[in-house]
Amino acid sequence: MRLPNKIAIVTGAGSGFGRGIAQRFAAEGARVVVNDLNAENGEHTVQEIIEAGGHAQFCGGDVSRDADVKHLVQFALAAYGGLHVVVNNAGTTHKNQPMLDVSEEQFDRIYQVNVKSLFLSARHVVPHFREQRNGVFITIASTAGVRPRPGLTWYNGSKGAAIVTSRSMAAELAKDNIRVNVINPVAGETAMLADFMGQDTPERRAQFVASIPLGRLSQPSDIATAAVFFASDEAAFITGACLEVDGGRCV
Repeated sequence: MRLPNKIAIVTGAGSGFGRGIAQRFAAEGARVVVNDLNAENGEHTVQEIIEAGGHAQFCGGDVSRDADVKHLVQFALAAYGGLHVVVNNAGTTHKNQPMLDVSEEQFDRIYQVNVKSLFLSARHVVPHFREQRNGVFITIASTAGVRPRPGLTWYNGSKGAAIVTSRSMAAELAKDNIRVNVINPVAGETAMLADFMGQDTPERRAQFVASIPLGRLSQPSDIATAAVFFASDEAAFITGACLEVDGGRCV
């Protein structure tokens, strides 16, 4: 096991990459607080972890709301007596479309979930990490933040902001032995795939896959493997890194 005795929060863990990360963390020995807006999905993740012999509890909430994030952190500390890793995975997007067709409400929601959530998690977690002189943040951003494409302008921008914010955090928090790293997945089999493509058709999927040198979309297990590394003591001297888990798309 690579994460024995670690206690982790994984946001957006009711499905997709978040579920894969939570399951893999638990399999590697971590006790996991599963967070999601969708309670049914989050509880399903917890049940799968428990059935596999792992330890997990569900705490619902909106990562863009200060009170919800505060409660999430307090829940983890009360449930497991500590906190070592926070995976900021929850994210949202707009449908692939011309940038001026995106509403102000959609724009605000994207930046609240994809960027403001980093501020809120830092606000409530950093004091605890500083007190114990140790901690790990992992941001699940996107290749969209380093190689933007037309049709997802405001999503691209939010992920670019998440990357720069995370690396800035790494620079400031290193003196406290708090590590902050970023994983940039390419589009995968998640609930947001149809929005990324604009329409989910065999032809559109083939076009997306053709842009990935290794010839497939990302899977939750791909992202989970990278997250386990960053969360583990094997990465003790790595901070501020951005790892593209993208099948070569950003080459």
